[in-house]
Amino acid sequence: MDEAVWHRHYTKSAKARLEGADGTMLDVFRSAVALAGDRPAIQYFDTTLSYADLDRLSDGLAAALIADGFAPGDRLALMLQNMPQFVIAMLAAWKAGGMAVTINPMNREREVEGILADATPHSVVVLDALVPIVRAAADALDAVAPRLIVVGADRMQARNDRRVIPQPAPDVSADTFDALAETPVGPGGLPGVSDADAVALLVYTSGTTGKPKGAMLTHRNLATNARIIMHWYDLDKEPGAVLAMAPFFHVTGLVGHIAVAIAARLPLVLTWRFEPGVVLDAIAEYRPGFTIGAMTAYVALTNVPGVTRDHFASFHTIVSGGAAVPPALVASFKELTGLYMHNGYGLTETSAGVIAVPAGREAPVDPASGTLAVGVPVSETHAWIADDDGHPVAIGEIGEIVISGPTVASGYWQRPEESAEAMRADGFRTGDIGFVDAQGWVYVVDRKKDMINAAGYKVWPREVEDVLYGHPAIREAAVVGVVDAYRGETVRAVVSLRDGQALDGAAMQAWCRDRLAAYKLPREMLIVGELPKTPSGKILRKDLRGDIVGAVRA
Repeated sequence: MDEAVWHRHYTKSAKARLEGADGTMLDVFRSAVALAGDRPAIQYFDTTLSYADLDRLSDGLAAALIADGFAPGDRLALMLQNMPQFVIAMLAAWKAGGMAVTINPMNREREVEGILADATPHSVVVLDALVPIVRAAADALDAVAPRLIVVGADRMQARNDRRVIPQPAPDVSADTFDALAETPVGPGGLPGVSDADAVALLVYTSGTTGKPKGAMLTHRNLATNARIIMHWYDLDKEPGAVLAMAPFFHVTGLVGHIAVAIAARLPLVLTWRFEPGVVLDAIAEYRPGFTIGAMTAYVALTNVPGVTRDHFASFHTIVSGGAAVPPALVASFKELTGLYMHNGYGLTETSAGVIAVPAGREAPVDPASGTLAVGVPVSETHAWIADDDGHPVAIGEIGEIVISGPTVASGYWQRPEESAEAMRADGFRTGDIGFVDAQGWVYVVDRKKDMINAAGYKVWPREVEDVLYGHPAIREAAVVGVVDAYRGETVRAVVSLRDGQALDGAAMQAWCRDRLAAYKLPREMLIVGELPKTPSGKILRKDLRGDIVGAVRA
């Protein structure tokens, strides 16, 4: 499809030339320090750090790393929550000439061991309470012995909100972050990364289809997408801080929060991790203007007792990423907050969002399927739909979404064959199924692997979920295929309910029957208190195919 088709939806800012996107993220950061050094860069409970503060502290940590033998191209792993030390350490890795590796702080020893074995980091910046996990994982590997740099849970703030921040761990006998960040820089200065095509981040995929792989995101990937998002949502013109709702080990937090805030020279509001009450308190205190979060996070915020439209009054733009959003949820969110929830789509391998609803626009709903569009390809990006043989399909036909452009990762760390298979010359194969309409709007139907084959009929879980979200009693919903002796697979729906609501199975079947073909109807409907989710807020369908402890049949 001709890109001019979707360019008609661009705002003037979205068409802006991406000046500065050809440099490194260090170049972007240095520009922020030069032009906004005294401005707040991080607002974290009762602490504010300026861009000059970040520059000084990251210089110190970089100097300490180099003194310990960290060389250009080395890896610095980060196993932290959303706290200032994460941003400082990431900048330090780049200033020392290396790259950062993100590790989910919820990972257990086996998972950490896999990442350490694959990335072989020189050092790991780790929360005090997680030191035993990292030590045990490293001890299991003969060839990996990273230096541990320990961050206390209670550092760089004084409130110690126990809703999110745990008690400090006992002494773990390792180098402390605070002391190393004060290391003086030697007379030779810091090498810094100067090549925009150098790897800036290794971000490990969730591993839902196999072993996690480290997506190699370059400085050009990050700088380009940060500039795109900044112009797409007018962040260089609109007031207000960036609220970090997504975790920093996830690509949304890395690019949609950290990189974007630096590019736009805005403050970044941190809350350690996502806890609805703590986030609402931070919103009230710092009045952010922009955020990106998972649909489930917005559901959680709007279900906090006493939440009102005033809580969201400071925002000019709200974006949902990580999963497709049902139209009914967009409508209910707007009714409560007065804000339109802008859809967005992206993957780790595309450096976060690459398809999005432009600022000031609202996505259409496909009249045939009821699916809400996820947006149009953003600046510098091309998207098309491929059939099973890799050929383009006609407008409106379903196939695999393929993405090309300067934000696509350079490959997977030490996996050349898998890199070549996914990152092809004509675009990255996303594994997501969708279609494009005649106006250039992109619709995501579902993950390729999640399609249900019920007696020979294709059922896409997303379509059934959209119907379930339209029911007033349902808070969250997920649909999966489960083994059925007669039909091969049958449709199972797992839902959680809004406070004070009940669900009658027969009435729910009638609700669905009025809105879905017979073969798409959920033959099983189970009610749970909470649906399982990834740390980034995406519902884990794979955990819903077997026995579910505590589930009640509707």
